[in-house]
Amino acid sequence: MPVRVTESSTPSQVSGTNSGDTSPPACTLLSVGQTFSGTQNVSSLQKEEAWRVNVRIQGCDLEHGYLCGTMEALNVPMADTPVVTFWEGEIVDTKNYTFYTGKWEASPEDDKRHWTKFPSFSPLLSQVEVDGGKSLDLSNYPYIFMRWKEQYFVNVGTDCGLTIAGFYYVCFSCSDGSISGFYYDPNSSPFQKLELKSTKEGRSGYSFSSYELQ
Repeated sequence: MPVRVTESSTPSQVSGTNSGDTSPPACTLLSVGQTFSGTQNVSSLQKEEAWRVNVRIQGCDLEHGYLCGTMEALNVPMADTPVVTFWEGEIVDTKNYTFYTGKWEASPEDDKRHWTKFPSFSPLLSQVEVDGGKSLDLSNYPYIFMRWKEQYFVNVGTDCGLTIAGFYYVCFSCSDGSISGFYYDPNSSPFQKLELKSTKEGRSGYSFSSYELQ
């Protein structure tokens, strides 16, 4: 979902740590057709504000750590209709993608500052500081970490007053399908929090069964 620009509208379970834990349930809550609903906090120093948000998973390619979907913001004050964007995601599987973004104006320090806002990331931090998490085995970890990057507006023009220049750091819980995220864009309000719950609809389709992210 796009967020307002505050200064400029220019785009621009773990090996050796939790090896005793049992494997998480099959992640059927993160599958093609699955929907999620919740809010994104877009408050600024001047105003408290949250947008209602719906997300739908449209596709995924586990082998390449890829997924995509749409995001709909329902109560954007400056928009006459809900604003829909299409996004593409990178799954942090340590094979295709690590915890270090390496693009979109995000430095390793920006990455750590955002990932550490997720309590589930804490056991991984020390290894991520060493090599970006390349040596971690996340195949049995009960959370999936991702980045979501909006690619284009679906139903409005680029002159709508919103931006999709940034991206989301995302944490998905395999146990209940909840999603937490933080939006990063140097030109927008920092740490805009995304909070979504699975609607338990659209359960058919290809799923992340048995958490096969190796």
